[in-house]
Amino acid sequence: MKIEKKTWPKEFQAVLEGRKKFDLRLADFKINEGDILVLKEFNPETKSYTGRILEKKVSYILKTKDLQHYPKEEMEKFGFQIMSLE
Repeated sequence: MKIEKKTWPKEFQAVLEGRKKFDLRLADFKINEGDILVLKEFNPETKSYTGRILEKKVSYILKTKDLQHYPKEEMEKFGFQIMSLE
């Protein structure tokens, strides 16, 4: 399945250059490993799409509600970091 999402220019460019190999989204839609994430570049200043589009296959999904590794107080205090690995 293909899922389309808007992406701000800075993040779009990082994916295009191969530096950003992850995507953080609110889990308000269904997506599965193997699906195609269609990233459509959106300029928030002009409030319009630029016309640039990337398609990336989803290889892994981690939902933060599934994480039970940390006490709730620490999660609220520090939040999370997501790191891209090579």
